[in-house]
Amino acid sequence: MVAFEDQVTTLRLDLAKLFESEEEWREAAKILSAIPLDRVLEPEKKVGIYVNIAQLYLEDDESVQAEAYINRASELIHQIKDDILKLRYKVCFARIMDYKRQFLKAAFAYYELSQIVPQETERLHSLQCAVVCAILAAAGPSRSRMLSTLFKDERSSKLEVYPILEKMYLERILRKPEVQKFSAELKPHQKAQLADGSTVLDRAVIEHNLLSASKLYNNIAFQELGALLDITGQQAEKIASKMMIEERLKGSIDQIEQLIVFENTQETLLQWDARVANSCNYVNSILDVIGTKYPEITK
Repeated sequence: MVAFEDQVTTLRLDLAKLFESEEEWREAAKILSAIPLDRVLEPEKKVGIYVNIAQLYLEDDESVQAEAYINRASELIHQIKDDILKLRYKVCFARIMDYKRQFLKAAFAYYELSQIVPQETERLHSLQCAVVCAILAAAGPSRSRMLSTLFKDERSSKLEVYPILEKMYLERILRKPEVQKFSAELKPHQKAQLADGSTVLDRAVIEHNLLSASKLYNNIAFQELGALLDITGQQAEKIASKMMIEERLKGSIDQIEQLIVFENTQETLLQWDARVANSCNYVNSILDVIGTKYPEITK
């Protein structure tokens, strides 16, 4: 093996292509992973094999194994000049973030791809993936900025998921029929259950509707909020408190009165605008007095 490394590497590359043509993704990845890349000096050759292994594992839904090889590629990717190889790396990275349910990172990665992939159909597909991941991401300021970017992209209106994107961006409450229709667009790993028995989509919709409710109400009782979110009052309190702790929702909880009090940031901004306007009016009135008393100054 040591004496014939180059020949063995060539054989493994050819054998991996054969397994790949037969859609034996895992076997192809195993064949490539046995290549002694520690002795390979060319960064592009190393990264090319790492990315290829990651792609094969992703085809077999083995995101953990794929991530291990993408992490190895990331150490050398800054040395790569081949744009196609860089693009393949970015595609793998976006898909891995998606599999890991780091949906906000995946949305950013997919959106970048939607601007650089060569074919129009691939761009729209990447944009669709970006929208789906942004919707599934945890509610908060970062996701709101991502939703704003996607909504303002003129291409988004062509997507099947545009109606739910529009509602989320405009902070309107989502109803069950809309959520069920959107659920049909999701991949199996995006429908996986969480530890509490709910799905990623359930969590995203509940958090979004809770944020939407905070724009409509100054305060609301636990049971009423639970009825609005289609969960129990206790669950509503738990989710609201978690979002407040993580600073994704502004407000406070009164457990004695069984009440959630929302902090109306919009009202605060309106008060600030009013004070600025009053200050400007005072300055104008002072200028009018000065102009009346000393007309030569205003000339």
